[in-house]
Amino acid sequence: MAFEKLSRFFGMTDEDDYDTTDNQPVKIDNDSNGEKLEVASSNVVPMNNNTRSVSRKIVISEPKIYADAKEISTNLLNNQAVIVNFTQMEEAQSRRVIDFLTGTVFAIKGEIQRVGDQIFLCTPPKFEIEGSISDILQSDKDFD
Repeated sequence: MAFEKLSRFFGMTDEDDYDTTDNQPVKIDNDSNGEKLEVASSNVVPMNNNTRSVSRKIVISEPKIYADAKEISTNLLNNQAVIVNFTQMEEAQSRRVIDFLTGTVFAIKGEIQRVGDQIFLCTPPKFEIEGSISDILQSDKDFD
């Protein structure tokens, strides 16, 4: 009898039902992709976070005809930066494509920047363009 009292005091009895469920409240959040995530409200942070990392891509394009502007714009709409090389296109056609891409970039609140004589960089929002080629070329001339 004394052993039973000690066992109950220390929680070592066979009569206890063990609750294997976690009584932590669960909060449901939506991530950036609209998927529901269950987050336990505790101070423990999981080391293996199952959120997907968004990979940013830079696409290189050499349009040959005006219709290639649609593919470049689709890449921008899919949050991919595009380097456009117009060396394979006539000047009049390349101006039309640049006008089209300027409209696309404006609509998505991105940026377009001239990188070379016939090369442009078009970026969707949240891409940062730091510096410019002309600044680099000017600093190289200063050292000569």
